[in-house]
Amino acid sequence: MSYGQGGPQSQWDPWKPHSQQQPWNGGGDDGAPDWAALAEASESRNKRRKLLFIAGGALATVAIGTAVAMAVVSANSGNDAHGTPTNLPAGASVPSGSATPSFAPTSAPPPLDPRDFIASAKKDTAPLSADTLFPGTQLTMGDTVYKKGATADTTKCASAASGNLPKILGSGGCTRLIRATYSNGGIAITVGVAVFDDQAHATKVRQQAKKSAMVRSLPGKGVKNFCDAAVCLTTTNAVGRYTYFTTGGFLSGKNVTNKDTKVFTAGNDLQQFVFNQIYRRGQAQASAAANR
Repeated sequence: MSYGQGGPQSQWDPWKPHSQQQPWNGGGDDGAPDWAALAEASESRNKRRKLLFIAGGALATVAIGTAVAMAVVSANSGNDAHGTPTNLPAGASVPSGSATPSFAPTSAPPPLDPRDFIASAKKDTAPLSADTLFPGTQLTMGDTVYKKGATADTTKCASAASGNLPKILGSGGCTRLIRATYSNGGIAITVGVAVFDDQAHATKVRQQAKKSAMVRSLPGKGVKNFCDAAVCLTTTNAVGRYTYFTTGGFLSGKNVTNKDTKVFTAGNDLQQFVFNQIYRRGQAQASAAANR
């Protein structure tokens, strides 16, 4: 829309530099400017500028705050999910101090050692017999089942030994010798457990009985004589105040050689079984003493 001739009129704004002032026509006949209208327009423009400055400052604050927050997240970000979360709720703070609970010291005594109870006759007072050492009618070790044969219990240790063992047991202070025989698939093993007053005597006998010493094989209850003349496998070991032996071989009378792995396996099974039985004595007595 144009007013008059000569093209559109340029608008003069008193707050805009280089704008062309136009003659004011207040509608009167004298041509004087309307000072009241000018004052009202000036006041309106001042209010508008203040609002713009305030709004601009708020936007700048939000932008700066957002930039700082993004910098914090980026500095603490990673490819894994560990660390402390930084996006706490408004007004929340990370608690100070350790989150690990503390407990008052207790006066519970340390657990009793089963080996202490099988190391000497003074503490090893639980009942002892062929039935407690060799319970049941058979023994299962892994996939192998051994049938239990005859058992024997004597205080004359030398009578149940052969080779150099009678002399060694006599001088070592053997007080008792308990035996049992197990068989499987044509192989028979006799286990003998010699009892002493303390661990020191049992350990000494074990060391002396490494060569040319063996417990006598024990036939009976379906097991015929074995290891009377043939070469057989013998072992010696000790735990606590006990020294235990094995004598094993073929019921057919065949000599045992290094290739007869079944005989060696049977000997190992019976050694492991006896060790477990003696150690369980210690465990049972330690448990009973702790509960008194």
